[in-house]
Amino acid sequence: MSSHDSFSVSGSSPTKKKIKWDFRVEYHGAIILLCPLTSPGCAWVQRHIGADNGYQPYYPTVILEPRYIDDVLVDIRKKGLVAR
Repeated sequence: MSSHDSFSVSGSSPTKKKIKWDFRVEYHGAIILLCPLTSPGCAWVQRHIGADNGYQPYYPTVILEPRYIDDVLVDIRKKGLVAR
């Protein structure tokens, strides 16, 4: 009886599904940066926040107060997007 696995014999390995993040969330104490990483992420920012919504010097990266992040993440997930 052999104790090898078929992946080591065949030369191939199982592929893992790569998760594509639409947003990166950066916590910086008093502010949070919501950084869109994909075109659907940028489109979500444009539709739901916009460049003229408060002080947004890094647009399309959005500056948020921590009290808003939970509601923003809920809406992002409802649209089928992924934030991390």
